[in-house]
Amino acid sequence: MPNRQTTTEAQTFAVNLRVRSDIRTLIDRAAQAQGKTRSDFMIDAARRAAEESLLDQALVRVDLQTYEHFMEVLDRPPGGEGFERLMAAAKPWHS
Repeated sequence: MPNRQTTTEAQTFAVNLRVRSDIRTLIDRAAQAQGKTRSDFMIDAARRAAEESLLDQALVRVDLQTYEHFMEVLDRPPGGEGFERLMAAAKPWHS
């Protein structure tokens, strides 16, 4: 029986990018600041950007009653105990 390779999460694939020298230097500085390799830094950044892009495209379908309730909640003026605590908290930009 032939040996068939299956794709697993641990399997990695090469991705080649060409960037200007100044961008590479910037990436290297940021990676070093986070204690990561250039590859790990770029993979993390690309993964986060991909997730955010896909989440921005998410479509949530709800029935009319749920939609109207959601819009009513959004239109309410802020208030409540949490809001009052937030407004009473010290503002670091006011010294």
